[in-house]
Amino acid sequence: MRYLFLLTLALFAADPPPVQLTAAADQRRLLDLLKISELRRGADGRNNNAPNAANYDEAKANPYPQLPNPLLSDKKKKITKPAQWWQLRRPEIIEHFDREIYGRMPNITPAVRWEVTATANEIEAEIPVIKKTLLGHVDNTAYPQIKVDIQLTLVTPANAKAKAPVVMELGFTNFPRRDTTWQKLILEKGWGYAILAPTSIQPDNGAGLTQGIIGLVNKGQPRAIDAWGALRAWAWGSSRALDYFATDPAVDATRVGLEGHSRYGKAAVVAMAYDQRFSVAFLSSSGAGGVKLHRRFYGEQVENLAAPNEYHWMAGNYLQYAGPKTAADLPVDSHELIALCAPRPVFISSGDKGDAWVDAKGMFLAGVGAEPVYRLLGKKGLGTADFPPLETALTDGDIAFRQHSGGHTPGPNWPAFLTFAGRYWKP
Repeated sequence: MRYLFLLTLALFAADPPPVQLTAAADQRRLLDLLKISELRRGADGRNNNAPNAANYDEAKANPYPQLPNPLLSDKKKKITKPAQWWQLRRPEIIEHFDREIYGRMPNITPAVRWEVTATANEIEAEIPVIKKTLLGHVDNTAYPQIKVDIQLTLVTPANAKAKAPVVMELGFTNFPRRDTTWQKLILEKGWGYAILAPTSIQPDNGAGLTQGIIGLVNKGQPRAIDAWGALRAWAWGSSRALDYFATDPAVDATRVGLEGHSRYGKAAVVAMAYDQRFSVAFLSSSGAGGVKLHRRFYGEQVENLAAPNEYHWMAGNYLQYAGPKTAADLPVDSHELIALCAPRPVFISSGDKGDAWVDAKGMFLAGVGAEPVYRLLGKKGLGTADFPPLETALTDGDIAFRQHSGGHTPGPNWPAFLTFAGRYWKP
């Protein structure tokens, strides 16, 4: 025991404690590395009379109407065969997203050991279920000063005769439930659901970038300008949950879907794009940094994502596009993020009242822009470039879209998504 104690002391002595920086100080550090003196102000979504008030006028929304061609390589080679997509174009697009937008994940990340901390037989929505509470212990032997335990809850039908498909929500595992409608709808289909807590993977603030999984792999030091941000880290944690599902006899790990709303909708599409094992995704009001086109001047902007309260979601390099560069200088846009999900099905969701900030049409147009890649791979897109009326579900293709008449919530679109997913998860 004394030897282990001394060894622990030696490990702590070998590495300094985590650096403590405010979000503003860390953002300033990145700007200095990028040689940027100041950033443009983001859109003000609360004061319509502000000089930088958010734009909600469609006539002004497309200052950069030309999107990058997802089927044209960086060296201007046309991509006409699926093999060219997989071997040439897709890796190019991933490199651009890694370097400029979401940041690079380390080549080697720590192992995660999953522990079932509690198992309970319960009745939910009048259906017998088995509820498991889990912790994913991230190996921190390389830097014991940071501890990361991923929080995950899994609920599966108790009387299932086969492994169940599972829809995993990126959300809050320990908050009081306010809306159990979606869980009920899932269980009634004979499927299971899971809830993953992203903030147990990586804190949702710039000061936390020397904590969580990003801080752990950096041994408490600030990140490089092209290193991963919180969205990429949350996506990494989603993949580690999928690793666990592959070991659980109650779960069909080939049929695991993702759902995320708002900032967690951003994380869900990143996870879907980078990990081809996920089967289907419900991307709710993901907005800027999610599936909204960066080049759209409507609602939330690149400059908002670069601000001290959001920059930590993105790579440090992304700050350039709110400074000396603009969204038009980005080598890729979010239609290509959706294209990285191909040929798997994605459901793009938005609200109406109170949800203009996320730019429903900008998300729809990203789906339109991804369609050529889906067609190349033998799948169908939205089938139209005309923005549909409220409550109209475009679900005939493998890219789906629906804007409900409610506010900033996924709730009204759950039934349409589950019907959509059911096309792929037949018994």
